[in-house]
Amino acid sequence: MSKPKITDSLEFPSDLNVTKSLFGVGVVGLLASGVGYFLEHDQFFFSYLVSFAFFSSIALASLFFVMLQHLTRSEWSAVLRRIPETISSNIWIWALFIIPVLLGMHSLYHWTHAEAVAHDPVLQGKQPYLNTPFFIIRQVIYFGLWSFLGYRMYNKSVKMDDTGDWGLQTLLRRTSGPGIFFFAITLAFASFDWLMALDPHWYSTIFGVYYFAMSFQGLFAAMILIVFFLWRKGLLTSTIKDGHIYDLGVQMFGFTIFYAYIAFSQFLLIYYANIPEETVWYLERLSGGYEYLAYFYLFGRFVIPFIVLLPKWTKSSYKIVGTVSALILASHLVELYWIVMPVLNHHGFHLNWMTITSFLGLGGIFFGLFFYRFKQNKMVPINDPKLADSLNKH
Repeated sequence: MSKPKITDSLEFPSDLNVTKSLFGVGVVGLLASGVGYFLEHDQFFFSYLVSFAFFSSIALASLFFVMLQHLTRSEWSAVLRRIPETISSNIWIWALFIIPVLLGMHSLYHWTHAEAVAHDPVLQGKQPYLNTPFFIIRQVIYFGLWSFLGYRMYNKSVKMDDTGDWGLQTLLRRTSGPGIFFFAITLAFASFDWLMALDPHWYSTIFGVYYFAMSFQGLFAAMILIVFFLWRKGLLTSTIKDGHIYDLGVQMFGFTIFYAYIAFSQFLLIYYANIPEETVWYLERLSGGYEYLAYFYLFGRFVIPFIVLLPKWTKSSYKIVGTVSALILASHLVELYWIVMPVLNHHGFHLNWMTITSFLGLGGIFFGLFFYRFKQNKMVPINDPKLADSLNKH
C-alpha cells in the first residue's frame, strides 16, 4: 500500500491559545459555582450533576466509538479517530470530577438518608445496592476501567504513529472486544447510579440503553462541530473531506432514529402499564413547566434532525449539519436537566444561574483537556494502515 499523501500540517499550532482560554473559562465557571455552593447548597450539587453527566456522556461515547472502529476495522473514520481517541484518553483525569458528586450524595440521593430508609420498605429492599460505600466502590471500578481503556487505545495509536508497527492494530482489536463488553455493563450501571438513583422508587430496565443512545447521538454532533472549528482555524482542511462530514451526518441521523426508538419505548412501556410508582416519574416531568423542556428536546433531537437530515443533500451542507449538531447538543443538555432537576424542584421548572456556571466550568475544563492533549501529537493517526483508504473518501 502506498504511503498516503497529506498536504496539511498535522501539528496543532503552538500559537493557538485555545487551551488557555478554555481553562480560563473553566476555572472562572467552577469558582462561580463554588460561591453558589455556600448560597444554595443543594442547588449546586444538582446543577453540577447535570453538566457532569453531559460531558461524561461525550467522553464515554468517544471511548465506545474508538473501540467500535477498531473492532470493525473501519476505514472511513481513520482520519477522524484521533478526536475521540484524545477525548477518551483524558477519562483518567476527568475521573476527579466525580468527587463533588460523591461529596454531595446526601443532597442528591434520598436513599443516603438513614431515617428515610428506616421507614421505607422499598429503600430497605434496595439497600444492598443503594448504599454509600458500595456506590463509591462502583465509581472507582467504572472510572478505573474506562481510564485504562481510554488511555490504552490512545497510547497504542500514538505509538503506531512513531513506530509504524501495524501489529498494534491487532492489539487494539483484541482490547476492543472485551473492552466493549465491560464498557456496556459499566455504562449501564453508571447511568443507574448517577441519574436513575435520583428517584429510588422508580426504575427502568432500558435506562442504560437510553443514556447510551443520547450520548452516542451527542458524540457525532460534537465531532462535527470540532471538525468545523479546526477548519475555521485552517487545520486539516484537505485531510478531513466532504465525505467524512457526510458520513458523520449519516451516523448522527441513524442514532437520531435509534435514540427516538429507545426513548419512546421506555415511555410507552410505562404509559400502557400505568403503574403508579412508574408513571409518577413522567408526571413530575410533564407538568410545572418541565413539559416545555420535553417539547424542546423532542423537537430538538428528533423531529427537526429527522426531517432536516432525511434528504441526502442536507447531510453534505456544512451550514445545515452544523446547525443541527448544535441543536442536538443543546437538546442533550436540556434532556439531562429534565431528568435531574425535578428531583430538587418538585413544584415546577426553575432555572438557576449555577446551571450555567457549572456547564461553563466543566465544559471549559473538558475541552481544555482535549486541546491540551490534542496538540501533543499528530492530529491524524499517520501510520494507520487504513488511513490511505480513508483519505480517498469522496
